[in-house]
Amino acid sequence: MPTCVDHKSCVKNALQKADSICRDRGLRFTELRRNVLEIIWEDHCPAKAYDILDKLNQHKASYKAPTVYRALDFLLENGLIHKIKSLNAYVGCSHPLKHNECYFLICGACGEVKECYNDKLARAISKTADKNKFNLGDITVEVAGKCRECSRKQ
Repeated sequence: MPTCVDHKSCVKNALQKADSICRDRGLRFTELRRNVLEIIWEDHCPAKAYDILDKLNQHKASYKAPTVYRALDFLLENGLIHKIKSLNAYVGCSHPLKHNECYFLICGACGEVKECYNDKLARAISKTADKNKFNLGDITVEVAGKCRECSRKQ
């Protein structure tokens, strides 16, 4: 499920957006936060926290799990990444300013996650919640299946 044509450009754009958002909000985009985000964006497969920790420790001093989880919390709180709850893993957010209006297609064969944006879906969920007098919290829609490339390989 290829999600970008030029992945280096994809990563570069994600880091630039994150830097800009943090600067606009007066937040510190520290080297650790940047490194964690860059690891998450290495590919379009979800990254687990301990895998991120292992990659960090290959390049830098010895980080501990709580440090990585704090960086992940910062990135989540500011809409720069998503947590794929069914996998307990993280992916970069390609629509950081429309963070709550996206959903995910998850290929069970290759593991790639495609972030999709659809304001109609978000409105439908909101309308359904209002109709049922339900206060929305986090909305995470995860659709499991197989991407076209993996389906062809069978």
